[in-house]
Amino acid sequence: MKRRDLFAALCALALVVHAAHHPHGDFELAYIGPGAGFAFLGSFLTLLTSLALSVLSLLLWPFRMIWLLLRSKQGFRKARVKKLIFLGLDGFDPGLAERFMAEGKLPHLTRLKEQGSYTKLRTTFPSLSPVAWSTFATGVNPAKHNIFDFLNRDLKTYVPELASSKVRPPQRVWKLGRRRIPLSRPSVEMRRKSEPFWTILGRHSIGCTILRLPITFPPDHFNGRLLSAMSTPDLRGTQGSFSHFSTHVASGHVEGGSRYPLRRAGDALEGDLEGPENAFIEGAGPMRIPFRIHHAEDPERASLEIQGESYPLRPGEYTPWVRLRFHGGIGVSVHGIARFLLTQTTPEVSLYSTPIQIDPENPALPISHPAYYAIYLAKLLGAYSTLGMAEDTWALNEGAIDDDAFLQQAELIKREREQMFLSALEHTRRGVVACVFDTTDRVQHMFFRHLDAGDTRVIEALYRDMDRLVGETLKHVDDSTALFVLSDHGFCSFKRGVNLNAWLHQNGYLALRNGAGESGDYFEGIDWSRTRAYTFGLGGLYLNLKGREASGIVSPQDAAALRQELMAKLTHLPDPETGQIGIRNVYASGALYQGPYLQAAPDLIVGYAAGYRTSWEAAVGKVTEHVFSDNKKAWSGDHCVDPLLVPGVLFSNRKVQAEDPGIEDMAATALDLFGIQPPGWMEGKSVFRLA
Repeated sequence: MKRRDLFAALCALALVVHAAHHPHGDFELAYIGPGAGFAFLGSFLTLLTSLALSVLSLLLWPFRMIWLLLRSKQGFRKARVKKLIFLGLDGFDPGLAERFMAEGKLPHLTRLKEQGSYTKLRTTFPSLSPVAWSTFATGVNPAKHNIFDFLNRDLKTYVPELASSKVRPPQRVWKLGRRRIPLSRPSVEMRRKSEPFWTILGRHSIGCTILRLPITFPPDHFNGRLLSAMSTPDLRGTQGSFSHFSTHVASGHVEGGSRYPLRRAGDALEGDLEGPENAFIEGAGPMRIPFRIHHAEDPERASLEIQGESYPLRPGEYTPWVRLRFHGGIGVSVHGIARFLLTQTTPEVSLYSTPIQIDPENPALPISHPAYYAIYLAKLLGAYSTLGMAEDTWALNEGAIDDDAFLQQAELIKREREQMFLSALEHTRRGVVACVFDTTDRVQHMFFRHLDAGDTRVIEALYRDMDRLVGETLKHVDDSTALFVLSDHGFCSFKRGVNLNAWLHQNGYLALRNGAGESGDYFEGIDWSRTRAYTFGLGGLYLNLKGREASGIVSPQDAAALRQELMAKLTHLPDPETGQIGIRNVYASGALYQGPYLQAAPDLIVGYAAGYRTSWEAAVGKVTEHVFSDNKKAWSGDHCVDPLLVPGVLFSNRKVQAEDPGIEDMAATALDLFGIQPPGWMEGKSVFRLA
């Protein structure tokens, strides 16, 4: 364990040093949206768990169980229920749900609606998964939990960084020639503030099992169990980087991954799987594992040979999880897992690898609390995906896999999640079980183009399958159980992108150096001395405020007038090519919410019209020539629009009394059901009240 700890520390050190010399990093912001991944921009999180603590915990387990048993009786003394189940279906849309219920295709949800309750659920501003699920967990607005988007910007450099966590390098490092040996550990900060409801319940000895709920990496430490989700990195330190090998391509980076050549070696093909950076030696580059493909042109005999093991390669069928061990020298190694898919056999050969994920049976980074919980699940159920946003949407965008391969991958991940969820329900007599399924979000992102074309098969099958899951959940519900089936937001089409940086440039609010007409990613080429406003990420627009941004020029006295001016000009902004309205509304964040982290919020929240969203280029801080452009990617559905257009859903087996419930009410409801008074700072209210 100490060797793994050392290795992780070195990885973090190497990537932090690399990022310092390359401000934008070699990792692109691969995903702009809730599909898999933003890069950490060179940050690789360190291992914080300790074998010694785990052993001590096991030794003390009998005594802790006796103590917890005695305390739990007191914890449930005022409870109105014995068990509470939250089944989260990310992106489950009320319009589609109502349509399919009316057509008789969702019998279990219809039963919940008729016997209990169904209502739309207000989402957050902006309507993004990390923002909404953070509000679900804490019961407060974004200015109190500090999550406003997938990305924040560094106020000194303007470079975007992951919003949910921050890694800092070791304070002490021993340099021995090219070798780097840290004498202390890097630290990692969870940037979501406020306190989730499961921590409060844990203090009252009410057990909670929290499975794959977004923005839980690094995992919370509380009296319960948790498996991390969104923002959990892959083994390269990114939010999901696939590998695509082929006999007809050279090495190169693409959005969300990399392409590598396959080399002929007699009757076989050879390649190298690239893993994390070798942090022990400066400039050593990434560690690699060689592999061979035998009989690639024969679908009946093709196989993958890697690290002494052989796996059949059947076209169109993923391998099981392949365990990988990257050697870092001096007796240390780091473990990962990946699936492989033979995507082409003739006339060329192509092989796809999922992002290399943390091995849950031998985790190199903290992905659960307690630390052994991830290992327990792997021993119980087998290997499973650990990446925060596991469905590889960008591989489909880039053509590394096709529609069928993406759906197959999504199904495999959903089955893993379902096994975990149902196992937790079977083993929970009382307390809380909360699990979020991302499949609904990822599939709608990638297949709304079919729905727009009148083909409902994929989306309808998705909703029917989630209804089946609701039916499985209902088998674990009795009179003393409260069940909520909910989503964080709904969905709509994404046909046209809006580059607000281009609009700001054309209208004199943003300036480029040397009279350029376009900029690079991450604001490369922007003249901050003449820029008053800018945008990046998915939901916000920022003023270049003096005293806040390093090169700010807008005085605080002029900020309010500039906000009003931008709101007036951008609201109902027309698309000249279609004649439609691209921006429905623009909101001042100070009018939406208040809290100690308001200064970190975007100055304005942009509410795009249905069919529109911030463009891919604007999301990474790029200025383009045109304000409006067609979205040509497979990613064709979205929810980064005016939040009033995309509420979530709330089904319950009990009558909800609140007339206009919001996702912020769920935390207070959980506390209320167990007889615990919500703390004064919690803004949400129990839905079981007279409106």
